[in-house]
Amino acid sequence: MATTREKVESILRHRLQPLHLEIQDDSTLHAGHAGAVSGGGHFEVLVVSAAFEGKALLEQHRLVNDALHELIGGEIHALSIKTVPASRWKG
Repeated sequence: MATTREKVESILRHRLQPLHLEIQDDSTLHAGHAGAVSGGGHFEVLVVSAAFEGKALLEQHRLVNDALHELIGGEIHALSIKTVPASRWKG
């Protein structure tokens, strides 16, 4: 069975075809937190994608939230999102 992190990676790679993707699972830092008790994880993502070109930051974040909507509120309790259009990536 895939971990939540693996699911997040698979979904984002499929939906946004990122040039660069980083996923950090910070769940252990929140042990004892109400969301952690129910099994929901805390994640940070950095997504660099051409899908963000010409879109406002809010629209970029909505694309990520829409992609992960089935996990949010269940397997994902908290999600920190950083998005970068591919043309602005200096990685």
